Amino acid sequence: MRTEISTLGEFGLIEHLTKNIQLKNESSLKGVGDDAAVLHYPEKEVLVTTDLLLEGIHFDLTYVPLKHLGYKSAAVNFSDIYAMNGQPKQITVSLGISKRFSVEDLEDFYEGLQLACEVYAVDLVGGDTTSSLTGLTISITCIGEGEKDKIVYRNGAKDTDLICVSGDLGAAYMGLQLLEREKSVFDGKSDFAPDFAGKEYLLERQLKPEARKDIVEVLTKEGIVPSSMMDISDGLASELLHICKQSQVGCRLFEERIPIDYQTAVMAEQFNLNVTTVALSGGEDYELIFTVPLHQHDKVSSMKGVHVIGHITSDSLGRYLVTRDGAEIELKAQGWNSLS
Repeated sequence: MRTEISTLGEFGLIEHLTKNIQLKNESSLKGVGDDAAVLHYPEKEVLVTTDLLLEGIHFDLTYVPLKHLGYKSAAVNFSDIYAMNGQPKQITVSLGISKRFSVEDLEDFYEGLQLACEVYAVDLVGGDTTSSLTGLTISITCIGEGEKDKIVYRNGAKDTDLICVSGDLGAAYMGLQLLEREKSVFDGKSDFAPDFAGKEYLLERQLKPEARKDIVEVLTKEGIVPSSMMDISDGLASELLHICKQSQVGCRLFEERIPIDYQTAVMAEQFNLNVTTVALSGGEDYELIFTVPLHQHDKVSSMKGVHVIGHITSDSLGRYLVTRDGAEIELKAQGWNSLS
């Protein structure tokens, strides 16, 4: 069954998609249904981040299910708030929709969106819809809260700090390569069955990434406030260079310490790609990279899912990757750039 969006109209569509939303956070006083949302944050700093996602640039609906796209669109915004050592609390969602899409398509998108909101305890409090001539456009703004003395910026890394990352790197990029390969083989064949056996982890990392709320919670529990932090959306090298530039420091990143999943390594070999390059430049992992003072080495080393991969140096010593055989290669930001 296909319901044309025009049968509902803009307000009818918004009401249809948001009618079951229940507010969870005390800071959400009024959500969808009025001229503006009403939020209240006593004694907290307010964090705001926004993302614009365009069909054909940021996602390909040939292989991205709309439910997954809804989930991912929300989760990557939550990730930005966690990267500031904050907690996401509300999102607004605006959509530009072409006539290709039905009400049922948008129900799928909202199902994923609301699932992410449930998992991360975030309220959907508003947004907008309009028609589009160029497919699907998604704009999400996320509002979060942070304690004044615990918000973490990119500019606080100091000489001798340890460089840490959560999870593993490069899997999302290899998932994308896999999907692109199967798309090129598919080429409109009606009886085509993609070959994804044994590669589920890579697909999940690309199609349904998770924001690292758990890492922020463990850092809080351990009493650790990182000196700097970012989420890894454009690639490890790119994000580490952002931290170094804004903190006016150098770094030594050790190749042998970069965490890489077995499936990522196998797929990189199949695609004839250097797995270290994939981990450094792949992007879309949404892991956290952060720095902590050297005296916290034992604490961070014992944290599940956290890896110490290098250290901060003085600016004059430059920014280098130390290879497995001890050579130093200058770090370059070769991550994804939507404007190139």
